[in-house]
Amino acid sequence: MPNTTSFNAWNRFLRNPLALSGMIIILIALLAAILGYLIVPDKSLYANQQHIEIAARKPGFRVRMLKVCKNEHMEDRGLVRRMLFGQKSRFRFIPFNEVSMIKDSVVVVDFNEDLSAVKFIRSFHLADVIYPLDPGNKQVQVRDGMVSFTDIDRVFHQVSIEDLQQSVREEHIIERHFVLGTDRFGRDFYSRLLLGTRVSLSVGFISVSISLLIGLILGSVAGYFRGRADDIIMWFINVVWSIPTLLLVIAITLALGKGFWQVFVAVGLTMWVEVARVVRGQVLGIREKEFIQAAKSLGYSSVRILFRHILPNVITPVIIISAANFASAILMEAGLSFLGIGVQPPIPSWGTMIKDHYGFIIVNKAYLAFLPGLAIMLMVLSFTMVGNGLRDALDVRRE
Repeated sequence: MPNTTSFNAWNRFLRNPLALSGMIIILIALLAAILGYLIVPDKSLYANQQHIEIAARKPGFRVRMLKVCKNEHMEDRGLVRRMLFGQKSRFRFIPFNEVSMIKDSVVVVDFNEDLSAVKFIRSFHLADVIYPLDPGNKQVQVRDGMVSFTDIDRVFHQVSIEDLQQSVREEHIIERHFVLGTDRFGRDFYSRLLLGTRVSLSVGFISVSISLLIGLILGSVAGYFRGRADDIIMWFINVVWSIPTLLLVIAITLALGKGFWQVFVAVGLTMWVEVARVVRGQVLGIREKEFIQAAKSLGYSSVRILFRHILPNVITPVIIISAANFASAILMEAGLSFLGIGVQPPIPSWGTMIKDHYGFIIVNKAYLAFLPGLAIMLMVLSFTMVGNGLRDALDVRRE
């Protein structure tokens, strides 16, 4: 019978187009959050590769860049570590307007949209562009058309100038395409918008988990034991309930300090009240049922009765309220980040992105603030629709 009930509930959920749409959006966002750095163009940590020369460029912007090898050792990370933390680039990228090769050097004119402005010219040795030269012995000798040098691994190289020039032309002069343009610091906006999904879903998941842990314990204890335990817990619930949620979150955040994990804890510690109230009400009704009285007559402990017989019967309203709390957590994190007391830069957060770019609304670049705002709206709306769909699908009166 429980399997039939679950099957019917799942069918009702699938027949709800709004709930199904919300679920699809959440699954896509979850997949993007898991894959993370594997699917974004900027694979550096937090997608924080800055190019001030191309700041605040519009979607579809293209620019040619020179890849210059860094003179330092780079850690090669495995697939899982790259997916979670990104991979530090072996190169630095220099946007340019013009490039030319003069003997053993590469000369670039830094990017500037105003071609009549003062030109900034940089020159790099061909070997320094292609190889990581040894910083302690950065000597490059040119003789009879051959370039001799030592790289960072103390390997001696002797290459012709023609081969170096050919390698630069084919591999180190590239064109970068910024699908959603760049932000005010010249970072890839698409990469940071996609990585912001991780923060929002992480805050929602961990905050809801904390609220469920506290709410289930306090609510079940208050509803099952009643008496003084119920009075004390309800007094505490009413005190926390009377404090404006945002002010309480701000207070906890300031007490714990600004940071990534502090936001999770702060939001979770303010969302347990609704869970506790719902669980308490459900437990008060279930504890008087005949099967609970039978369990007491058989001498089962209170802990077993709570965890084996009561809590499984209150899971439906808890699931529904968790979906709503997930949406609230995403909104709360975005609000805290917008105020500057949430996730701290350079970690990409939708709230921080709005804060950094809301001033661009009046300079014909409103999309810099609109796109992260749209992402927040879609995620909150998706969880709300899923919550409503679960409420309708799990309604036993529909059986």
